[in-house]
Amino acid sequence: MAHTSQSLRRGAALLASTVAALGLLTACGNGGQGTSQESVSGTAAPATGNASSTDTSDTSAAPSGTGSSQTGGSATGGGSSTGSTKTGSATAAGTRCHTSDLSASVGANNPGAGQENFPIVLTNKSGRTCTVRGYPGAAFVNASGTQLGPDPQRESGSTAATVTLKPGQSAWAGLTFSNPEVSGAKTATPAALLVTPPDERDSLKVAWTGGAVPVSGNASSVRLNVFSAGTGA
Repeated sequence: MAHTSQSLRRGAALLASTVAALGLLTACGNGGQGTSQESVSGTAAPATGNASSTDTSDTSAAPSGTGSSQTGGSATGGGSSTGSTKTGSATAAGTRCHTSDLSASVGANNPGAGQENFPIVLTNKSGRTCTVRGYPGAAFVNASGTQLGPDPQRESGSTAATVTLKPGQSAWAGLTFSNPEVSGAKTATPAALLVTPPDERDSLKVAWTGGAVPVSGNASSVRLNVFSAGTGA
């Protein structure tokens, strides 16, 4: 009986050792699996697609008619406006006045009701008849050519008409802003105004003698109207 008891105890000890060894092996296996599933931080992939990839809008629209704060000289004139027609625009494009056909000037201020109103005048200096239609581009710049203030805004509700200019004839567009002494806007005195004819990209530089203009703060917007026949005088 004593011999049998010893045999049973040795068997139980061997079984316990075997179970412990199996448990250790299982634990090691689970540890390896956890390492392989460890989350690694990284950069998320960008979204695929954007609005422009499905945009069906007309990309041949006229330039925006705004100045560039980077160079000032890339202010562009915009021929499109409320009330214009595709037929009229196509006709105007065929005979359009180019920047090289024109000279620019700024007429006398015609103030009223807290507003400063200057006519931007384009005159046909070429030997051919040409047309202008829509808004000018405009940008106030300092002596080094840096734009002063935000881009001028198109006056809402303006309706464009094609203006035919024979050699020597002129068209004008209104440039308007609130008197800074009334509006309280911060001001600067430009050295020049860059003027760009409708649908053109080359500008004409005109010395600015109209004094301080609003460049930031409340009521600092400068607004532009479409071209009409004459000089605005």
